[in-house]
Amino acid sequence: MKKFGLFLLCGCLFAMPARAFSVVHDFNVGIGPFDASRTQFSYTLDDKDFQIKSAVETFGLFDALYPFKAAYETSGKILSDGLRTRSYHYQSQTRFNKRSKELVYDDKGNLLYRLSSKNGRKKKVGIAPDDENAGTTDFQTVFAELARQYNKVRFCDSRMQVFDGKRRFDVIFKDEGRENLPPLENSPYAGPAAKCSMYIDKLKNDDDDMLMQISSERPIYFWLMEQDGKPFIARIRIDETPLGALEAYAAKITIKE
Repeated sequence: MKKFGLFLLCGCLFAMPARAFSVVHDFNVGIGPFDASRTQFSYTLDDKDFQIKSAVETFGLFDALYPFKAAYETSGKILSDGLRTRSYHYQSQTRFNKRSKELVYDDKGNLLYRLSSKNGRKKKVGIAPDDENAGTTDFQTVFAELARQYNKVRFCDSRMQVFDGKRRFDVIFKDEGRENLPPLENSPYAGPAAKCSMYIDKLKNDDDDMLMQISSERPIYFWLMEQDGKPFIARIRIDETPLGALEAYAAKITIKE
């Protein structure tokens, strides 16, 4: 179910390391009247490599209505001019379908091929070199690039290019100033936070992907705070989805060095 691409937003920001460390985000996600999902996002960085992992699973009544679970993983290299994706993989399970996708890159960060499967049917598609797709990356690495920038200048404004093996689109981040987050019963993180917004420019794409439809028409807001000098997402909000507003709250942030 494509709407669950929204959950991937619930954990994708981090700082560049002085030495190796990892950060684990645990989020509770609500959609409309539903306590909908538990999402964990973790990243590990050293001076040469990065790894990003996300795990999503629906919860409670929402799980009974729309059961879904997924795992995403990206790895790559940290270079002086940015991050270079080496591989991307995801697998998901709904009530009726089991899917997976793998993107494989060469040493220069060019996408070589896409492997996908649906309910056991496998498909391999080679990606021909294309100037339009040069310099693009996967969706998870975009947030790593943003965090690298934010850690240096404490500012969100940027535009980044993504190619997922089928669609080419741009992700646009804008700085929205600062706000004071009020305390919440289900999140210990409150106080001054940097507010940013995200839009997706679909370029020439016209499909039914829920994330692309929503974020091309209205902003996705997220609030950044810091723990031990390392930025993390405290909250995320999408004012309108087909099921109501989506809100995600950091229930726990764990930092390991």
